Amino acid sequence: MIATRAQGMKSFIVMDVLERAQEMERSGEEVIHLEVGEPDFDTPEPIKKACLRAIREGKTHYTHSQGLVQLREAICEKYGEKYGVKVSPEQVLITSGTSPAMLLLFSALLEPGDEVILTNPHYPCYPNIISFVEGRPILVDTEEEEGFQYLPLKTKERITPRTKGIIINSPSNPTGVVMEQERMKEIASFSPYIISDEIYHGLVYEGKEHTILEFTDRCFVVNGFSKLYAMTGWRLGYLIAPQEFIRPIQVMQQNLFISPNSFVQWAGIAALREAQKEIEEMREIYSRRRTFMLRKLRELSLGVAVEPTGAFYILANARKYSPDSYRLAFDILENVKVGVTPGIDFGSRAEGFLRFSYANSLENIEEGMERLRKYLSVC
Repeated sequence: MIATRAQGMKSFIVMDVLERAQEMERSGEEVIHLEVGEPDFDTPEPIKKACLRAIREGKTHYTHSQGLVQLREAICEKYGEKYGVKVSPEQVLITSGTSPAMLLLFSALLEPGDEVILTNPHYPCYPNIISFVEGRPILVDTEEEEGFQYLPLKTKERITPRTKGIIINSPSNPTGVVMEQERMKEIASFSPYIISDEIYHGLVYEGKEHTILEFTDRCFVVNGFSKLYAMTGWRLGYLIAPQEFIRPIQVMQQNLFISPNSFVQWAGIAALREAQKEIEEMREIYSRRRTFMLRKLRELSLGVAVEPTGAFYILANARKYSPDSYRLAFDILENVKVGVTPGIDFGSRAEGFLRFSYANSLENIEEGMERLRKYLSVC
């Protein structure tokens, strides 16, 4: 008999779209990928060189279960330089990507039945991980006109004695919206812990992102190297946590994962200290793609009420064409060979929307938009 926790976990729909697209490609179809949130750039050369150097030097053994102290120090330096916050290396735990970081975090934070507040829409894995450790995800409905961001007063009303945390994600997946400083500051003043997913930090094209550490110490920061540094396959992330949580989380890491890959951690140090030129070049290209895609989507009468200024996503209102985003996304894939993510993947408030990723070349985005125009013209 399959365990209830396994049966109850929902599919990550964007992966279903991607895997169907890959099946089509194996059959000779040419698919334009605007569904998956994965940089199309190669990992910067200084990072690859550091990894190879570490392997040649025999740095292929277990590390400290909390992660290399050199990498933890580099992360603290980065947060100090960029945000002016002081973080101790003893507050940092390195993980094999941000998903293990979240699993460890919620395992340490939640008793069965404890609640975590998150926006509707949201990154799909949040409620699955919370439910897996027997917590309760509590959704706060958000509005399209607000960029699907928290309204602080509405959020505060959902806090109960069982509320242990509030998740924020800025820049956001799926919207690409960057939370304003005052809104973040107000939410940080609430009593539960704030869990800040900062994986898209550095990918901001207008204005400035803020870390939750600027506003409160009662917080957890989840971050990693996949998005900004084009290192999705390297599986390297980290958690910044209040000191009292570190030892219990470290013990869980020892038992569940032992430690992250050693040579990948050495590559992470190079990412933080040696790859700024390449990162800036990628960021500028993303910015041009964002402007182009926004214009094209609006020409197709796909609504974007609040322009995204971060990450590499645009969540567009497609209700004019169909209220069923799942059916619409797969119909687009089958008919014009363009992969897009159905809004329902991110929660009920995004039903009727489609998420587009501009983590693809400008030429492919242009071709994808043209195919989409042909599809929608007869829709």
